[in-house]
Amino acid sequence: MNQKFSLFTLCALFVFGGVSVQTATAQTKVWQPSPGHTQIAIWPGPPPDAQPVPGPESVQTDTKSLIAGKPTTGVTNVTRPTMTVYSSTGKNTGVAIVVFPGGGFEELAIDLEGTEVCDWLTSEGITCVLLKYRVPSLPYDWHCDCRPHNQMISTLSLEDAQRTMGLVRLHAAEYHVDPHKIGVLGFSAGGYLIAEISTNYKRRLYKPVDAADKESCRPDFAVGVYPGHLWVDGDGYKLNPNVPVTRQTPPTFLVQAEDDNVDGVNQSVAYYIALKNAGVPAELHLYAHGGHAFGLRRRTNLPITEWPQLVDKWLGTIGMTSPSRE
Repeated sequence: MNQKFSLFTLCALFVFGGVSVQTATAQTKVWQPSPGHTQIAIWPGPPPDAQPVPGPESVQTDTKSLIAGKPTTGVTNVTRPTMTVYSSTGKNTGVAIVVFPGGGFEELAIDLEGTEVCDWLTSEGITCVLLKYRVPSLPYDWHCDCRPHNQMISTLSLEDAQRTMGLVRLHAAEYHVDPHKIGVLGFSAGGYLIAEISTNYKRRLYKPVDAADKESCRPDFAVGVYPGHLWVDGDGYKLNPNVPVTRQTPPTFLVQAEDDNVDGVNQSVAYYIALKNAGVPAELHLYAHGGHAFGLRRRTNLPITEWPQLVDKWLGTIGMTSPSRE
């Protein structure tokens, strides 16, 4: 996973890959959480393996492709990753979940798959840690997870995820959470990231910088919602070799729609098969309809929109919360 991406290859992407500085939005403001919450830089200095990007961090609101009648907000060109801690508003369960928004490793769906998720989790007594991980806004090849630029992009995000897990465990008492009840939840590309950190936690991809990097970065559980990049296209249900599942991979919950035309159910199925073959407790929920990138928004009365309630109950079955909790 720590294969490096050469500057020559990166420059070639700018020239031939269809990405140019002209495509950057005119908005250049840095994303900010709602009042009362503060972004925390996860690295004390420059992040490891820093790469050039097409422009400054930008916040973009899509008012045309509405989801459940609402616009969506994306963040691009993230080079300084941060985490934002949202404390539980319900009865504190001691559980914390680090949330990885999706966006194809080109942007972050910061509200649909980020802040709105934190609103749900905190109302359930769960501390939410929203990770704004690095996305260089360069094209990620969805059909192959073995090319150099894919390696570079996923390495940056996994470094940020590993670092964040260590920080949350180090500050568990401060955040009022149990250091043995810290999980991850990710959507789409973020769903791939939950699999990466669930299977690549024994060794940091970067040189340790402080006490946080002495803490385990293994999640205690993982939730993947319409995950991508897990299936090696056209080869049965072969799993992406960058997510080496073992018996020590944490319990995992997966949900996806059969009419997902972006990732497709083979992503979840391939990962689920690998989990079961390794003896890892896992649940896979497939629905006929739902598409992709629905987040928590109820666009219809389709059964798939009930997935948060299923996660809530599943957390009880694996001992993270009270089994009787509704």
